[in-house]
Amino acid sequence: MRLAPNLLTLSRIVFSFLLLVVILYGGILFPPPIHPTWINYTACVLFLIASITDFFDGFIAREHQITSTFGEVFDPLADKMLMLAGFVGLLVWERANPWAVFLILSREFFITGLRVVAASQGMNVAASSLGKWKTGLQITAVAFLLMDYFPGEILLWLATLITLYSGYDYTKAYMESSKA
Repeated sequence: MRLAPNLLTLSRIVFSFLLLVVILYGGILFPPPIHPTWINYTACVLFLIASITDFFDGFIAREHQITSTFGEVFDPLADKMLMLAGFVGLLVWERANPWAVFLILSREFFITGLRVVAASQGMNVAASSLGKWKTGLQITAVAFLLMDYFPGEILLWLATLITLYSGYDYTKAYMESSKA
């Protein structure tokens, strides 16, 4: 059980690569007479399975009080790789607004940098519940966009707003902690 969270994290990294392969080479992997929508279905299923591993690795780690340096470093990296694969694929498919993707990914890079700075100062700035909302909305938006369903673009902009606000909230918490 001790290795389970780390194995789930590693599987998410593998799923990230598989997702991008399906998006970029779906026409080769699913040649006619297979209907092209199977590329959408396969990409979405891979993305959702990978997203579920994020929930389970955290759940198992909390339930069994398992922590590791590997998990602390690679779990958020795996999350970002998965979202990056989804967003790059959606940009290739021209299903996601580049500005929304840029804003979301910029926030992710900024907060990652801020976490490194906080850690170097011996600080641990806890993420708020907004982070869960941000992640949930991003996953939902990407899934809808992978399927090419209508509310995907609306969900993407909603996810963008929550993502930016959660970044502001995290930055504010860091600033308040650094004053103490």
